[in-house]
Amino acid sequence: MPRAIRALLLGAATAGLLAVAGLGLHVRRNMGARRATLRRAAHRSPHAPGGSFANREPGLPRPDLTVRQLATMLLSRRPDGVPPAPIPLAQHEPRRERAALAATWLGHASVLLEVDGRRVLVDPVWSERTSPVPRFGPRRLHPPPATLAAIGEVDVVLLSHDHYDHLDRPTITALARGTGATFVAPIGVGAHLRSWGVPPARIVEGDWDDVVEVAGLRLTCLECRHFSGRGFRRNTTQWAAWAVAGPDHAVYVAGDTGPTAAHGRTGAEHGPFDLTLLPVGAYADLWPDIHTTPEQAVAAHVDLGGAVMLPVHWATFVLGFHPWAEPAERTVADAAARDVVLALPCPGERLDLSNGPRAVPDGGPWWRALVTPSSPR
Repeated sequence: MPRAIRALLLGAATAGLLAVAGLGLHVRRNMGARRATLRRAAHRSPHAPGGSFANREPGLPRPDLTVRQLATMLLSRRPDGVPPAPIPLAQHEPRRERAALAATWLGHASVLLEVDGRRVLVDPVWSERTSPVPRFGPRRLHPPPATLAAIGEVDVVLLSHDHYDHLDRPTITALARGTGATFVAPIGVGAHLRSWGVPPARIVEGDWDDVVEVAGLRLTCLECRHFSGRGFRRNTTQWAAWAVAGPDHAVYVAGDTGPTAAHGRTGAEHGPFDLTLLPVGAYADLWPDIHTTPEQAVAAHVDLGGAVMLPVHWATFVLGFHPWAEPAERTVADAAARDVVLALPCPGERLDLSNGPRAVPDGGPWWRALVTPSSPR
């Protein structure tokens, strides 16, 4: 073989190896802390026997499927799982004033809260995909309604658990550089943040029933029913809901949860709540105990003693098998039957709830304008 061709092949092989190595390093950084570091964190918790976190309630029965059947389901998702038209976004307007109680839904589980003058950014995810691998994994159905720079200064970045649709490395590192926020997370999640360069002094971790005071807010880490993990191992960090309480207002942040008796206990011990953020999408018979159905979410709101419910965890990423608008429609129907007040903003819309439930605008279900007569609801 001529020397020039050998050199060309060697150069191509070297470039390919470097590209693979670079991709591997990128994926590894996205995954976060090493297993040994996570195990050390887990040993600090009474809820992680043997270094693995667990729910207090046993798992619910689920159908037996082979890997092939599951792969077929994932590859043949319903076409109505995506919206038939572009999702409308409200224009974000930076504000200097801070409300006594306001919420801006930024899509999926990301919400900017204003609680008695403090700003709390919940589960912020700005990336295009929820995956450690570039160009792979669930892709956004709409762009973020505002840039992180436009969001401005926040007091607290509040995290519920370490799944990729709730904990996003590029977003976290941008917030660490661009704000002075304190990062509050369940135990173990802080190890991911430290591995990404967030200063340890700006990280506060809590386990179930722990209470932390940050920026004039009382944040209570609460039991929920879910799981965790950013790699092949599950349950390496804690998952949690949060009660966010200021001097005059309280908000319940569910994160991800399945149906659980913990909602009733939380309502009795920490309620009532002026606002609840509850997940209504990505439910399936395959995982009946880790994501609430819309009806279960409304029931949780009632158990929590909520005044206004903001449905989240829908519309932005395809993570289940149901039609795109079904979570919202089922939530509206069940809330009406239970006389529950819903806040239904489109992504990017800010709702000022300082004057209580009567301040909720009656804008109607915005998504119905996208659903054509032939599209199932």
